[in-house]
Amino acid sequence: MTLRDATAAGVPGCTRGPAGAGLSARGPVGDADADGMDGTVTDLLAALPETGALAWLLAAALAGGLARGFSGFGAALIFVPLASVGLGPRAAAPLMLVLEAVAVLALTPGAWKLADRRQVGILAMGAAVGTPLGALVLASADPLALRWAVALLILALLGLLASGWRFRGRPRTPATLAVGLAGGVLGGVAMVSGPPVMAYLLGQPGTARQVRASFALYLAAGAVFAGIAYAAAGLLTPALLAPFLVSAPAYGAGIWAGTRMFGLASERAFRLACYAMIALAALLGLPLWDGLLR
Repeated sequence: MTLRDATAAGVPGCTRGPAGAGLSARGPVGDADADGMDGTVTDLLAALPETGALAWLLAAALAGGLARGFSGFGAALIFVPLASVGLGPRAAAPLMLVLEAVAVLALTPGAWKLADRRQVGILAMGAAVGTPLGALVLASADPLALRWAVALLILALLGLLASGWRFRGRPRTPATLAVGLAGGVLGGVAMVSGPPVMAYLLGQPGTARQVRASFALYLAAGAVFAGIAYAAAGLLTPALLAPFLVSAPAYGAGIWAGTRMFGLASERAFRLACYAMIALAALLGLPLWDGLLR
């Protein structure tokens, strides 16, 4: 019996669609698939942040991407305090990790060839200890107190960056471990492990390319440790999927725009602009303004 004959005979599961649409054999299985897809879309839409929180998330992703694109740093320093206004720090920091995963994967192979792998290995040993401690703080601290702490911490780290301070001592193993430990704790709390490590690396002998490569390799190791620590603390959950799907295009657009903007002005001008964006993000992320901005 052909499908047309079955349709004419009224065999269950064989139906004719609207005129010109042809024949279909959509039965219970097809209906179940459609219902499952509709349910998935509905669940994703329901998991999206509310309008105000969504606006903060998109602004955070776009601004963080701009900083990442034209300066190569500062994404987490901008994204985490702003996204925390809408999502809270326990979602903002893991979401930053997921957004940065693609960039880390793309940069690591080239960094491996140029980096001082011995020094990065020692830094990573410190980070392996510090990151779980930071993740524990992120998972257990009071969310409001944590937002205050993250915003004030980022302002302090911005002061370190803007001061131009560099570590000038010899790179002894205990000092390197301590810097990696500090970066790990900061990375676990808010994905902001970069400033102390960069200040340390810039004071070491080596070319700018090698310093950049060592920094990128350290960030890759830190991202792995953060992923493990966040998963163990229960912070990497399916609830991040909807915010990720919304923020990833904005983050990508910010990186694209930032890379196109690079070269339009001096490196110093862009660095100052990035510092200003970080300061504004940290100040706006303070719970002090919740009554006005939320």
